[in-house]
Amino acid sequence: MLKSYFKIAWRNLVHNKFFSSINIFGLSAGLACCMLIALYLHYETSYDRYHKNIGDLYQVGTTFITKGEKQQNVYRTPAPMAWALKKEFPEVVTSTRLLGSMDDKTLFAVTAPSGETRSFLENKIALADGEFFKLFTYDFKEGSPAHALEEPYSVVLTEEVARKYFGDAPALGKTVHINSGSNGEFDYKVTGVFRPMPSPSHIDQRIFITFAGGNMEKYINRNPTNFAINNMFATYIQLRTGTDPVRFQAKLPAFMHKYADNDLKQRGIGKAQFLIPVRDIHLADVVDSNVTPPASRKYLYILASIALFTLLIACINFMNLSTARSSKRSSEVGVRKVLGAEKGALVRQFLGESLLMTLLAFVVAIMLTVLLLPLFNRLSGKEIELSLAADGWLFAGFLGMAVVTGLVAGSYPAFYLSSFNPVKVLKGKLTNSLAVASLRRGLVVFQFMISIVLIIATVVIVRQMSYLRNADLGFQKDQQLVIPLRSKAAKAVVSSLKSELLRNNKVMSVAGTSYYPGIGNPADATIRQAGQTMSEAKIVKTNFVDADYMKTLGFTVLAGRAYSRDFLSDTLNSFILNESAVKAVGFLTPQAAIGQKVYLSASDTAGVYIVGVVKDFHFEDLHVAVAPYAFSLQPDNSGFGYLIVHTRGGNVGQVIQAAQEIWRKQDAVDPFEYTFLDEQFQRNYEADNRLAGIVGYFTVIAILISCLGLFGLAAFSAEQRTKEIGVRKVLGASVATIVRLLSIDFLRLILLSVVIASPIAWWIMNKWLQGFAYRQPITWTVFAYTMLIALVIGLCTIGFQAVRAAMANPVKSLKTE
Repeated sequence: MLKSYFKIAWRNLVHNKFFSSINIFGLSAGLACCMLIALYLHYETSYDRYHKNIGDLYQVGTTFITKGEKQQNVYRTPAPMAWALKKEFPEVVTSTRLLGSMDDKTLFAVTAPSGETRSFLENKIALADGEFFKLFTYDFKEGSPAHALEEPYSVVLTEEVARKYFGDAPALGKTVHINSGSNGEFDYKVTGVFRPMPSPSHIDQRIFITFAGGNMEKYINRNPTNFAINNMFATYIQLRTGTDPVRFQAKLPAFMHKYADNDLKQRGIGKAQFLIPVRDIHLADVVDSNVTPPASRKYLYILASIALFTLLIACINFMNLSTARSSKRSSEVGVRKVLGAEKGALVRQFLGESLLMTLLAFVVAIMLTVLLLPLFNRLSGKEIELSLAADGWLFAGFLGMAVVTGLVAGSYPAFYLSSFNPVKVLKGKLTNSLAVASLRRGLVVFQFMISIVLIIATVVIVRQMSYLRNADLGFQKDQQLVIPLRSKAAKAVVSSLKSELLRNNKVMSVAGTSYYPGIGNPADATIRQAGQTMSEAKIVKTNFVDADYMKTLGFTVLAGRAYSRDFLSDTLNSFILNESAVKAVGFLTPQAAIGQKVYLSASDTAGVYIVGVVKDFHFEDLHVAVAPYAFSLQPDNSGFGYLIVHTRGGNVGQVIQAAQEIWRKQDAVDPFEYTFLDEQFQRNYEADNRLAGIVGYFTVIAILISCLGLFGLAAFSAEQRTKEIGVRKVLGASVATIVRLLSIDFLRLILLSVVIASPIAWWIMNKWLQGFAYRQPITWTVFAYTMLIALVIGLCTIGFQAVRAAMANPVKSLKTE
């Protein structure tokens, strides 16, 4: 019996090659989309799972409290938090601190046996305590993880970095000269080399440097027990197995009262600590940022929904295409019923055919997934791999999903076809009930409703990305060349570098700065007016710049003046604030702030003069609102991390080449690197751009699958109305009239889909836009464009079948009458 079922199924599949191919392609496309997104979701939820004690590892977060109200949650803590927790609580097995490099690039130099020195600018570097590798599991190729960071001036490298520095020779015990703007310039000994991890981690560092011996340790030791300042460290603890984290967290308020009350009262702020399980950090939404940017659960839900609905569209396609061809098999069903076939046997037959097609689609989907995975990795920015050995359970899940898809997709055609009345079928009186026709139209409406939601989402995301690229940031971001300064040698020649660059007629201005818009800016200050208490003081981000910085970036001065070489006293006691800082401190207008003093601490009696106020600008990306900001004039070049070169329009390449030649003449050791300020700023939107790309590609696939469903329904309609069309043509109806007759009903279905989908899409995308402090509103034009796109797509899809039916010879369709 099974052999007979298989033969019939295979013959029907081969006999109807065109429609079978459409069915298999639609299902395979839907399954491939699901597989790719499932792999992505699996990757995003696998962060940090490989650590040996992952169930007991926690990060300590901080809630800042001002005037009794919670202000923000951050992952950062003060320096003494780690040792104090271990000292106070027996439940804490061990603790450690981590500080991601405050420099986007750090200078590394290695001396070869020949005496030649090679220099590299590295990223993904962190400072860590000696306990770090006792908490976190790393696969060491060289050295011992238990002791790798215990000695001062120790460094641990990833295998890739070690090979770049030392080739195939062992790296253990070798010396690396490290020059960091935040940690100083010292020689470090390589005490460990580790292999790549089996799955991703929120600690995505390639190089770990011990705190011991560097400038950061000296800086911390100035205030070794102060819990109110230096809130820039990630603190991790390992709890004893069996410890209830909720009960442990309940003990933290008393801990903070004991260790931090005096320091916090002097600063006029409050703090509360909380725990974040390390296994949840990558997807935790309790803090906005972390050691590496966390993923957005919202994005994962969006992608999971796209996968589910794309597969659902493919299933609906299968139903519509199968029922569209039902009349071709009605005689078969009638004959088999007359010969004694039961309904159950027919159901099994048609479900078997559905499963056969689905399994063929599954094989095609696996091939598509393997073929498209490299492209998907580039699109998503991930390193996802598909291995039968490592991901066997995923393959089993995909196979199960294919079987379920086959059963779901084939259920309606199976029960529909097996319910035919054999007498009516054999008399040629097969008709379609209103319920069946309505269900089929409803499925098409549902298909296009999903596609239209995706089209609207794509349009909204593209508009928002365009807005982010073109928004007025409050400074001149274009034609700005950024050159990092990492060594003492580079900083020592800043003045001569500026002089040489300014001789180039394509250079408008050059300035030194500690930070620039678009990158992390850890420096801040607490300021207040005279007569205000520290509880009323406001935290402002601060940047240290030279006298040409304001001119180079083109800030708009609203009151007072910009920094100038004509006012040497500015380096001692002056601030330039933005509008938000002026309002936060309590000045009514920018003009009212000029000449006034602000104070930086409870003991500050000298104060700092406000010499200028600039228009608000975006030093962070547009996800967040503009915050208070202050500029301070740097007295010398030693504090600068970057040189900003504002070039004239034209061939920037000539300026880069000239800058490189000047650099090599002034500093023959340090490598010359550069970036563009506008490009660097746009990197803050990488996650959003990737989402836009993924949604865009899958929207195209969903539309394609939906068009297959519409094509199937159009084929069914044309087939059912063959004789009607023949009669109309005999009576003089034109091809255009018949095309309009066949198309109008489908276009109505598409318009209905637009009406239903539009409010749903508006609600979803409005929620997404809430993640941006500055956003492009969703206007009526979005829905107008979407309706036009949907109608054009639908008309092109329907038009093929409509024209084909209208052009058919009426003699052939009427000759049986």
